[in-house]
Order: sequence, then C-alpha cells, then structure tokens
Amino acid sequence: MEPRQRLKEQVDQRSTQAGQQINTVAGDVRSVADQLRSQGKDTPARYAEQAAERVQGAGQWLERSDGDQILQDVEGFARRNPWAVAAGGLVLGLAASRFLKASSTERYRASLSNGNGSRDGNGVYGQPQTVEPETMPSGSAISTEPRA
Repeated sequence: MEPRQRLKEQVDQRSTQAGQQINTVAGDVRSVADQLRSQGKDTPARYAEQAAERVQGAGQWLERSDGDQILQDVEGFARRNPWAVAAGGLVLGLAASRFLKASSTERYRASLSNGNGSRDGNGVYGQPQTVEPETMPSGSAISTEPRA
C-alpha cells in the first residue's frame, strides 16, 4: 500500500473517532448551558450554547468527511493562508520545545535525587574519570600529572 493511501486511511479513521469525541464534548457543553439557564444565568448559557453548536459542527464535519476530503481541505487552507500555517507551526514548535525542556529538567532532577549524578562516557554515574598514563613504544610511560 502506498504511503498516501495509508495516510488517507489513518486520517479517515482518526477523524471519525475525533468527531465522535468532539460531539460528546458538545453535548457536555450543552448540559452546562442548560444548568446555567436553570440558575438564571442566560448570557453565559447563550455563550455556552453557541460554543456547543460550533464544536458540534466541527465534530460532524470530522465524522462525515473522509480522509481525502480532510486532506484536500487542509491543503486548501494552507494555500489560502500560508502565514497562518507558518504561525501555527511556530506555536507548535515553541510548545514542543517547552515540553521537551520541562521533561528533560524532570529527568535531570530525578537522576540527582536518586544519587546518580551525571553519566560519564562509560555509562557510569557519578564516578570521576581516571586517565591512565600512556606508554611510549620504548616502554617508558608519559605522565599525565601536571609538572611542579
């Protein structure tokens, strides 16, 4: 199976699942809107209802669109709005870098709290590396100690 066909099938399958989950969220937001309305908070209830309608519209679009249609829509959007796509990529890149920095900081802290310290080139944690003297072809050793 060619890569584009696999991508299309994956997008189709996952978009249907995402659409179902989004429709569930829209139903939850509608429930919140009903509760707000029952408490006499009509303005927030109206905003919640509008949000639920938009979320449900997106969910229904994801459910009914096949992989080809979604890929075409995304490509069309990217062609019409290249700066929006570039900005989205920048935001995703910044978010990913923050995530990686935070996770590496946590791993470093965990290694310190375990008493492991840092790892040397031999895979040993917290052990200073020793340098063995080199032997010359004549058999004499070269000292790596500093001269006094």
